[in-house]
Amino acid sequence: MDIKNLATKPQLVKITLDDAEIVEKYGDALEFWVWDKQPLEKFVKFATASETDFGQILLLCSDLILDNEGKPVLTDGAVLPNTVLVKCVNKVVEQLGK
Repeated sequence: MDIKNLATKPQLVKITLDDAEIVEKYGDALEFWVWDKQPLEKFVKFATASETDFGQILLLCSDLILDNEGKPVLTDGAVLPNTVLVKCVNKVVEQLGK
């Protein structure tokens, strides 16, 4: 296969947080989106981030938590509750590993 066939534009992928804790606290599942592929420079930053430096991983992931139009959710000082943010980060890292 020609490797050129694998070079496609990134697509938005919906991520759902639907564990019991989330549904109980918010009354429904929470959804956000991420790009299925990341630019090389972001991928390298993730690959070299230390698993023990959650702060660095958190900062990298905060730019990747998107709305359904592909726009960052965490802008203009907006923040998520810590428990939601940690679950989002875990899902982003899981998605990037695919």
